[in-house]
Amino acid sequence: MSLVSIIMPYYRKEIFVKDSVKSILNQSYKNFEIILINDDVENKDFIKTISNLDNRIKLLHNKKNLGAGESRNRAIRFTKGDYIAFCDCDDLWKENKLEFQLNYMKQFDLNFSYTSYDIVDEDNNIINIRKAPSDINFIKLRKSCDIGLSTVIIKKNILENNKYQFASLKTKEDYVLWLKLALNGIEMKGIKQSLASWRKNKNSLSSSTIQKFIDGYKVYKFYLGYGTLKSLFYLIVLSINFVMKS
Repeated sequence: MSLVSIIMPYYRKEIFVKDSVKSILNQSYKNFEIILINDDVENKDFIKTISNLDNRIKLLHNKKNLGAGESRNRAIRFTKGDYIAFCDCDDLWKENKLEFQLNYMKQFDLNFSYTSYDIVDEDNNIINIRKAPSDINFIKLRKSCDIGLSTVIIKKNILENNKYQFASLKTKEDYVLWLKLALNGIEMKGIKQSLASWRKNKNSLSSSTIQKFIDGYKVYKFYLGYGTLKSLFYLIVLSINFVMKS
């Protein structure tokens, strides 16, 4: 039975993180470890109580605030699994997520998969559902980010290549990684079943429109190396597609 390493960065999400961790602990598939990485350097006591919920949870503390992307990069080095999955500390997993998704990946010999997911509010009410396209290539991904981070499972050996890392951005740090993988021909397959819930809350960085614009521009300008006009063009396309999905 394959070991799955689940990476969860934590930063000031006290009211949600316990439910997020419990949604992982309640998985029907039991052979996993959780790498809980604390990016709230001023508060170690609270997250320690969460790590004590189960002996499969490994707690890491950052010496300084790194942000979610760099925290995930650091956590990857401590993983022991054959597969790596991600869950943000305010998101939730359906109880059959790991079992269903791993079986799917093994059946079709996949290196990377993602799923559809619910969008929920702060009280866990479903306000939308984001359907996963069956497959994504670089051309499609460049125009619209249709991969939910907390739905992704990837074979660890892919991420052992140092060129595949999360970006040092406040938002869209995962989008850069998906683009790099797609650009280098890594096959990405979507699963139509909704196996996770992404929480939309007003205090989340990913909910900041201005920050999304800034980081979206950086994705094209600095990480893909496009010129100013080309970067602005794709930023507009990305924004339009985001509005159409909302």
